[in-house]
Amino acid sequence: MSETADTTGSEQRTEERMRPGPHPGERRLRKFLVVLDDSRECLNAMRFAAMRAEKTGGGVVILAVIPPEEFNHWIGVRDLMREEAAERIRAHYEVFAKWMRDKHGIDPELVIREGEPVEEILGQIRDDPAIGVLVLGAGTDRSGPGPLVSQLSRASGTLPVPITIVPGGLSKEELEAVT
Repeated sequence: MSETADTTGSEQRTEERMRPGPHPGERRLRKFLVVLDDSRECLNAMRFAAMRAEKTGGGVVILAVIPPEEFNHWIGVRDLMREEAAERIRAHYEVFAKWMRDKHGIDPELVIREGEPVEEILGQIRDDPAIGVLVLGAGTDRSGPGPLVSQLSRASGTLPVPITIVPGGLSKEELEAVT
C-alpha cells in the first residue's frame, strides 16, 4: 500500500537541504514528482511520470495541494471541509494509483499538503531528497500552459531538480513513443 503524508505549510521546514549522493554500492531510487489537480493536462503528466519511472526503475510521488482559501470558515466547518477535500484527493489518487500499479508496476506515494501550490511543490522537493524530476502537464488552450508551468518555468534556473513539461495535447501513443 502507498504511504500518505499530510503536512501543512506551517509545518514546512524553511532551511535548504543538501542532496547527499548515494553511498558507494548503494543505488538511490529516483522519484518523479507529479501534481494531482483537476486539470486535463494532469492526466498526461501522470502517464509520463509512470512510464518514465517504469523504464528507469524509479518511483512516483503524487502531490496534491489544498489551497488555503478553501478554509476561510469557522473552525468546525474548516475542519470538515479539509477532511472532505482530502477524501476527494484520495479517491482521485486511487484511480491513478491503480492504473500505475496494474499497467506499469509502479506503486505511487501520495502526499497531501496545504498552502500555495508553488510553495508546496518546492517544499516537497526540499523535503524529499529522492525526488529527481518535477513533471508538469502543459495546458492546450489559448490562455497558456497553465499557472504552475508558467510560475515554475520562470524559476527553473534556480530549482534543485529539472522540470519536464508534458504537452497536454499528446496522445497516449505519442507519450509511449517519447518515454
